[in-house]
Amino acid sequence: MSTFNFNGGGNIHNSHIGDHGHVVNNGTDSATVLALADKLVDRMRGEYPTLVPQAQVIQGELVQAGEEGRAVNRGRVRAALETITIGVGAGTGGLALIEQLKHALGL
Repeated sequence: MSTFNFNGGGNIHNSHIGDHGHVVNNGTDSATVLALADKLVDRMRGEYPTLVPQAQVIQGELVQAGEEGRAVNRGRVRAALETITIGVGAGTGGLALIEQLKHALGL
């Protein structure tokens, strides 16, 4: 198994997040996960401005974990994703991005 490195830029396979400092990302590279978080922030700005802070929590946690070389705080990311999920409408682009992030991070 490989450790998820947000600054690495390489593809990561068969990883696990949380347990023993590893990340599950189902083969999604770090740049793609960060791009999804960026898209979520942008989408929230346009569609649900009150949810921007929660999207920024996710984005910030991903960046900070990479900078500090530690595992992403699953609870923090999950809580922010759940808050956004409650606030966005079914079938929206925001919800699709949330599902992509959950899949990429193994949540």
